[in-house]
Amino acid sequence: MPFTYYVDNGLIGLLFNNTAFSALATVYLAVSTTTPSQTKGSVPYWNFTEPVGNGYARVAVTANATDFPTPTVGSTNNAVSVAFPQATGPQGTVTYFGWFDAATNGNLIGYGALNTSQTIVSGNVLTFAIGQLTMSNN
Repeated sequence: MPFTYYVDNGLIGLLFNNTAFSALATVYLAVSTTTPSQTKGSVPYWNFTEPVGNGYARVAVTANATDFPTPTVGSTNNAVSVAFPQATGPQGTVTYFGWFDAATNGNLIGYGALNTSQTIVSGNVLTFAIGQLTMSNN
């Protein structure tokens, strides 16, 4: 899962410009129906297409060492199962996941491809098992 230019710029500012870049108390899992991309110089830096309607909402996860173990060799993963609300209608085929810093809008932190795309129809509950979402900058 690559981190976005938003995170890269924040960390560079923190390390080399003494500019504040705060830790998050909560991160929000989202899914995308398209392949995310980034464009330097654009605002926002990313293209990430979330489903709209039919019960879709990002899922809040506490950003702590219990829900995300301390990184080893530059990566961590989810230590808790994460489930989206039950779909009340079709939401399309999702192919990527991403972490945001807000429940709506906000900044994309990073994203990664799902091992298997998922077609979400009415009644589905998209769930990610423990360890299924790996975060690294590789």
